[in-house]
Parts: sequence; C-alpha cells; structure tokens
Amino acid sequence: MTVPPSIIAPSILAADFARLAEEVRAVEDAADWLHVDVMDNHFVPNLTIGLPVVQSLRAATRLPFDVHLMIEDPQRWAPGYADAGAYNVTFHAEACDDPAALAKDLRAAGAKAGLAIDRDTSIEPYLELLRSFDTLLVMTIKAGFGGQRFLPQLLDKVRLARQHVDAGHLELRIEVDGGIAADTIEQAAAAGADAFVAGTAVYGADDPAEAVRRLRALAERAAPGA
Repeated sequence: MTVPPSIIAPSILAADFARLAEEVRAVEDAADWLHVDVMDNHFVPNLTIGLPVVQSLRAATRLPFDVHLMIEDPQRWAPGYADAGAYNVTFHAEACDDPAALAKDLRAAGAKAGLAIDRDTSIEPYLELLRSFDTLLVMTIKAGFGGQRFLPQLLDKVRLARQHVDAGHLELRIEVDGGIAADTIEQAAAAGADAFVAGTAVYGADDPAEAVRRLRALAERAAPGA
C-alpha cells in the first residue's frame, strides 16, 4: 500500500496568540491542516483555547482545522468542534469509555474522527478500533505541553499501527505530535507516519511558510517507497 502524501499541520500552540489570525495566514499557502490544541487543566495540567476561539478563527482562514482535544469528557464537547467546522476532531483514548461510538457521532456531525494515544499508553488494545477512525494521533511526547523533546522510542507505536493499517487496507492517517522538527521528521516518516504536527519548528522560524515546505520535503523523502 502506498503511503499518501505527507500532511504538515502547524500547531498554533506555538504561535503568538496576540496575532493569531496573522500567524495562521502566515502558513495558509504552505500548510495542509492547522493543528489546534485544546487543553482543559484536568486531563492535562495546562489550559489553552476552547470552542469560542475555534469558532472565531474559522472565519479567518480556509485551512482545515485539525483539533486535538486533550480534555476530560470528550463525549460532551467533541461534537461542538465538529459543528464549528473542524475538519478533523481527535480525542484521547484514555479519556473515553467508548471511542468507536464517539467517532460515529463526530462523523455524523460532519467531521473526520481521530483517536489519540498518549506517551504511556499501549497501542495494542486500540488496533481493532482503527477501522472506526480517520486519523490515529501518536504522541511522541507526553501530552499537555509544547516544546518537549521528541522521544524516538515511541515510533514503535507508529510502526505497529502502519503494519496494521496496511494489512487491513484501512484508510487512516497516522499522525505524530511532539518534537517534530527538521531533525526528527524523517524518523517519523520512515516509521510510517504521514501527518506531522509541528509547533516551534514552524512558528519559531523566520519564515513559517518556508519551514512548512522544508518539513514536507524531508518527510516525503523519507517516506517508505519514496
């Protein structure tokens, strides 16, 4: 099975929140998705933006929103992000009793459904659920903070997921989030990831759009079969 073209999703967690619309437009012509990290100070210890910001930002850009919910009770909140126009809504396996049911609700609301696996969570119990999802997000750090160091040992989860996806001929994006930069994206791509969240590597660059293009080129060069 041929790995689809690489998706680069800049994370606005690393952007200047005082200039958020401008920061989004800076990558609009280069990025594929815009990654939106929602944290609730319960599931993870940090607190970031929520639904009102997503609703406001939706009018400022044409980029598809890749919303990553690091929250408790995603069954209650996730469909609202789909209703707000998010392209993909990802919630954590650790926070949901019935991931397949919530995935069905998200699809019914018009969004793609994503399942996130945190650093310390085994992927094996969730492999058979992947046919219910459009995206699998493998954390390559501990969820909850930006700017952490990439943990290459977590790519074993990506490799296992890629084997499962290819063996079952599933249509599933395998996304990685955490420490993705020019010196790590090739490892993730070689392991089988085809969507990449990058925060500091994009918004810490002098030219965020060019940083996106460089990351995509590196990922596509390292992808299996390239």
